[in-house]
Amino acid sequence: METLLKQIESIVDKSLPLYTNLANVSAILNKLDNINWVGFYIAKDKTLYLGPFQGDVACTVIPFNKGVCGSSASKKETIIVSDVNKFDGHIACSSLSKSEIVTPIIKDDEVKAVIDIDAPIYDRFHNEDKVFLEKIAKFLSDLF
Repeated sequence: METLLKQIESIVDKSLPLYTNLANVSAILNKLDNINWVGFYIAKDKTLYLGPFQGDVACTVIPFNKGVCGSSASKKETIIVSDVNKFDGHIACSSLSKSEIVTPIIKDDEVKAVIDIDAPIYDRFHNEDKVFLEKIAKFLSDLF
């Protein structure tokens, strides 16, 4: 994962538009093993809007407090879900997704976006993934 973090740090260019950088970051994160969707939701007025991603068609609008992404945004913390079927209020964008991790990108104590990764297997994500994504979120917060 450190190799992917270094790739992200080397490819992000603050002089480029936000979406350009997030598109490349999603492509790099798509190299993780056993995932079927990775992308960003951008926050505006307590709502998350689909941003750059890799994978099948996704939900486009998610209110804060709804689903894993909205819960992560409203709580301002990473959420790991081992079995999405057991997460109360899960928004099923794809029936292929079995587990999920969502990490907020926070700047000046305000959620600017979330990083969302889904996996086609149960119990895919662990503390190592949380630490990794939180490093990426902190790095990317400077883009907002």
